[in-house]
Amino acid sequence: MLVTAGPTHEPIDPVRYIANRSSGKQGYAIARAARQLGAMVTLISGPTKLAAPENVTLVSVETAREMLQATKDVLPVDIAICAAAVADWRVAQEGGQKIKKNGGSLPQLDLVEHPDILKTISRPGPKRPQLVIGFAAETQNLLKNAQKKLRAKGCDWIVANDVSPASGTFGGEQNKVLIIRAMNDEEGDYEEWPLLDKDEVAVRLMRTVAKSFSNKNQAAE
Repeated sequence: MLVTAGPTHEPIDPVRYIANRSSGKQGYAIARAARQLGAMVTLISGPTKLAAPENVTLVSVETAREMLQATKDVLPVDIAICAAAVADWRVAQEGGQKIKKNGGSLPQLDLVEHPDILKTISRPGPKRPQLVIGFAAETQNLLKNAQKKLRAKGCDWIVANDVSPASGTFGGEQNKVLIIRAMNDEEGDYEEWPLLDKDEVAVRLMRTVAKSFSNKNQAAE
């Protein structure tokens, strides 16, 4: 099993970077819960202050490109859960030295979009995991935006969570999520969970995954 977690840091120059407020707590909790259920887990993590879960293989990365390559290196796996808050963009040209103030003239930072890790993993092929789960961190229109992401990425499930400032999700100890599966109609097939500690979300998610994965394999037999 593969889990991605945490933010990525995209260098602007040797002392500055583009990042987000992700703490990595939810992804680490998922890796820990998966290991407790007996999975062999590789956790690919961006920069965090968290200790590695016991008996989990930790691969530390900094940038989105490093996370993408580390993910490709781990495949194939049975299950992939992409809980990392990967930066969407990086600067086109990283400064080799610290960018200095220049009399009020602002630096021009041209941005380029990163390759999409979740979409890459979800593409059909011999190394595609049997179950691919993505996360959708949204500040508004949670269900609608998460359903759109599920269609666009080609993954099997989306775990949608509200990360608006009022929610306290980023950096906090609790999370409230929607689990969205097949898109059978306009509303989609989804399940809303109550506000839970992130460890509880992880345990509940992994029990749901284990049950689904077991049923899928039994049906295949």
